[in-house]
Order: sequence, then C-alpha cells, then structure tokens
Amino acid sequence: MTEDATFEEGREAPLHLGALDPDDLQVISSLAQDAVFPATEMSWRPAERRFALLLNRFRWEDAGRARHDPERVQSVLVIDNVLRVSSHGIDPKDRDTILSLLAISFEPGEAPTGQVLLTLAGDGAIRLEVEALEVVLKDVTRPYRAPSRKVPRHEV
Repeated sequence: MTEDATFEEGREAPLHLGALDPDDLQVISSLAQDAVFPATEMSWRPAERRFALLLNRFRWEDAGRARHDPERVQSVLVIDNVLRVSSHGIDPKDRDTILSLLAISFEPGEAPTGQVLLTLAGDGAIRLEVEALEVVLKDVTRPYRAPSRKVPRHEV
C-alpha cells in the first residue's frame, strides 16, 4: 500500500540557478559537489561557445532526508561564453569512465574574462577559458533514490 504525498514533500522544487559572479558560482559548486557523470555526457559546442554536462547530482539541499533515503537528480550544468576547453587526468578514449565532480571555481583574468575550473576526483580537471562568467545549473528529472543509499563523505 502506498501513502499519499504530504504538503511538506510538495514544497521541494527543482533547482534552476544561475551564476554571473564567483560568489554565485560557489553556491552552484556546493550543490553540484559529488555529482557523477559518464565521460560521454560532456559536450562542447565551439560554434555556440557552450560547454555542458549531464550530471547525477546529490541533493544536498534535500530537507526531507530524514523521511527518505538520500536522493540524486539529473541536472544540466551549462557554462556559456567558452572560448577554449582543456582537461587533465581524463582519457578521452575511455568512454566508460565515470567522473566525480568535487568543485567548480573561477579564476579571474582581465575583466570580464577568466577560467572556470571543474575539479574532479582522482586528480582530474576540466579548464574552460571564458569570455565572461555565465553558469547555469538546472534539474531536469525528478529525484531518485541514490543507488548507494548513502550520503557522500570526504576523508579529511
């Protein structure tokens, strides 16, 4: 037998956030921490100057974790105004690689240019040279139970 949803459960809404400055980017970084994605879900469209990732994001903002198992949600992370993309520690030939996002940061250059750095677990990184900082994080599916049923932890 299933139970009806409660009013409190209905208050949680999908994320749709934008960042135009480093402070806003820190918020997106904290919400995207521990997201996992297959290497095949990275896309750079040079003509559109857009880099995108389809992430399986841990729902750090989930206030209902006490009522249910930890959840993930598929989210799109889009970085616009991208002039150049480089990576370190990622084998482009290994299409089965699952990557884990640890942090997103911005290293300013001559205003408004700079570099967006996606730091990955295992010493991997993706560096995006941008004309201006413009990042969007948007949930695109309903939340689902995290396969591990655990909250990600980091050893200090």
